[in-house]
Amino acid sequence: MNVHAGGAGADGEPAQSGVGEQLEQLSTKELHDRALRHAERHLDVKFLWSLLRTIPAAEAVSGDEGEADYDIQSAKGLIYDAVHSGDGQLGEALRPVFIDYLRKHPDA
Repeated sequence: MNVHAGGAGADGEPAQSGVGEQLEQLSTKELHDRALRHAERHLDVKFLWSLLRTIPAAEAVSGDEGEADYDIQSAKGLIYDAVHSGDGQLGEALRPVFIDYLRKHPDA
């Protein structure tokens, strides 16, 4: 999955010209830290979910198929937990979370 910074501006020139080149100069660790810091700061769940969905394929490409399989199973577990988070004592413990969310989204 390749993502390129910027798009065409009003004058047809790339928006944020040079940003892609600057990013290319950063180490992978710097890119990771910068992206995750921004996503956490802005609660960018869409990016984090996209990253989680991409990790198993990236692990397989990098030769770590066992870890990819583990991550897929782990993600399934998290999804199962979320779907069943209203059950039993866990549901009771999360009740304030559900109430808070529904207060913020009265149309739900």
